[in-house]
Amino acid sequence: MKNADLRPMKDINAVWTDLNRPEHPFFLIAGPCVVEGRDLVYEVAGQVKDMCSRLGIPYVFKASYRKANRSRLDSFTGIGDEGALELIREVGQAMDLPTTTDIHADAEAALAARYVDILQIPAFLCRQTSLLVAAAETGKIVNVKKGQFLSAESMQFAVDKIRQSGNERVLLTERGTTFGYQDLVVDFRGIPAMQQYAPVVLDCTHSLQQPNQSSGVTGGRPALIETIASAGIASGINGLFIETHPDPSQAKSDGANMLPLDQLEGLLEKLVRIRQAMR
Repeated sequence: MKNADLRPMKDINAVWTDLNRPEHPFFLIAGPCVVEGRDLVYEVAGQVKDMCSRLGIPYVFKASYRKANRSRLDSFTGIGDEGALELIREVGQAMDLPTTTDIHADAEAALAARYVDILQIPAFLCRQTSLLVAAAETGKIVNVKKGQFLSAESMQFAVDKIRQSGNERVLLTERGTTFGYQDLVVDFRGIPAMQQYAPVVLDCTHSLQQPNQSSGVTGGRPALIETIASAGIASGINGLFIETHPDPSQAKSDGANMLPLDQLEGLLEKLVRIRQAMR
């Protein structure tokens, strides 16, 4: 699908409203860590859409078009920016799904905004004022991941930068706090703290990373994804972020902390029951 053939983007106000409907149990941002090819994005998006449709969960397809933060120079970074972005937009339009990808520099904001509905700001860049302003000025929804080095309360300033740039559609994502050199911990007290400023997403996979491994490949503890996700739902989270792959052992990025695709539906069913019990 070429740029000239692309249909108009989704109505951002409609996407924002759908994500925040109180009757939904929570919304889900999910997909592979990075675009590896056409077959993967269609397989993951299609299966997750079916699960979420059955369970009444608003779904946003996620994939990075390029991985900028890698431990080693020889790590996989992507299939090419334009090709990856076109695949994300194509699968979103083919399946009528909102989409998201992460950006790393000011100039990437306008580029990615041509293809996706939500711009994700990586945790390490959440204080980068010019990047936040550039994302805000696209008019797209902006999802800012909380830095591993910041308190929940400090994220009000990231929200302020976006809103003061004329954009009220802001999400915050909890993805763990640095705990020593090679581990992260989720402080669930931060969820209600950040909900004072914006709806909050819990990143159930990156918060279980074990970074800075001597091998140069980030580790993880995927067996705890259900534990983290359940605690997030019980704490009143607005949305969940889960990276998933048909075979995480073969994933080209972050396979060590991804959820196998065939385990996602059972997990979502449990989480919906937890939210229903709370209500």
